[in-house]
Amino acid sequence: MRFPRKRGVAAIALTCALSLAACSGGSSGSAGGFDPGTTSGPAWTMPTAALLSPFSADAVSAAEPVVDLSHASEGYVAASATSDARLKLQVVCGEMSYNYDLPSDGSPIVVPLNMGDGAYRVRVMQNTSGNNYVEVYSVGADVELESEFAPYLRPNLFCDYDDSSAAVAKARELAAGAENEGDVMRDVCIWVASNITYDYDKAAELSGTSGYVPSPDETLASGTGICFDYASLSAAMLRSLGIPCKVVTGYVSPDGVYHAWNLVYINGSWTSVEFSVREGEWSRVDLTFAAAGAGDTVGDGTSYTDRYVY
Repeated sequence: MRFPRKRGVAAIALTCALSLAACSGGSSGSAGGFDPGTTSGPAWTMPTAALLSPFSADAVSAAEPVVDLSHASEGYVAASATSDARLKLQVVCGEMSYNYDLPSDGSPIVVPLNMGDGAYRVRVMQNTSGNNYVEVYSVGADVELESEFAPYLRPNLFCDYDDSSAAVAKARELAAGAENEGDVMRDVCIWVASNITYDYDKAAELSGTSGYVPSPDETLASGTGICFDYASLSAAMLRSLGIPCKVVTGYVSPDGVYHAWNLVYINGSWTSVEFSVREGEWSRVDLTFAAAGAGDTVGDGTSYTDRYVY
């Protein structure tokens, strides 16, 4: 099931006013102007619904702060709290940490355990003044993931979908004739780049602000979005088809534009003019760059600096 999603629940500020040129819409299965390239890999079959509905809201309905780590091995944690003050959810593992806005009205959020195996501590932090927060609840767990891909095969705050999502239905439609994972990558990525246009007004509205949370289904319905919307929709579609996919935010050359893109991992390959997805390694897929080409607000497609991974 999908948890209630609220605008303003985010860990980062996305100020990526990227120039994504509107591509002509292609029908399902068409290249939409892109080189379809060549694919390889063993036979692919549609995954079971288990990957699409892993969450249970039972443990996040209490009035007091609750952190549900019962699915830690599957790569995610759920949390809920109520307060008259602003709240943060902090996830810590070793020297690394991620901070998320946590709704103060009790709405639960789900975030990835994206720092590998290890001793995690999850903390609910309450604002006292300015940017100062104090811990009001914490819990720890030694996490051993089912696999390194577990956090990137399931929904989370920045990639929200379930078995009834329109994005999932569209993904299944696109992949219906796929013979291997390279075909899945090709059909999803080309469709997204060919059918979602860049929303300049939205980019201007969000520029310099924080707290934006993308919705794959809203992006699909509107047919427009910013870079974070492209990355979120692509991840939802690919994850629902059993393809490990990371949502990454960071900086692109040459001007250090803050941006969002995907990293994917397939058992097979897809090589075309615009894309090179190799077997057995995480490959970068930037649908914004593929659709728009190089530019002052897009980057040159040669240098990326990962900052956050979801």
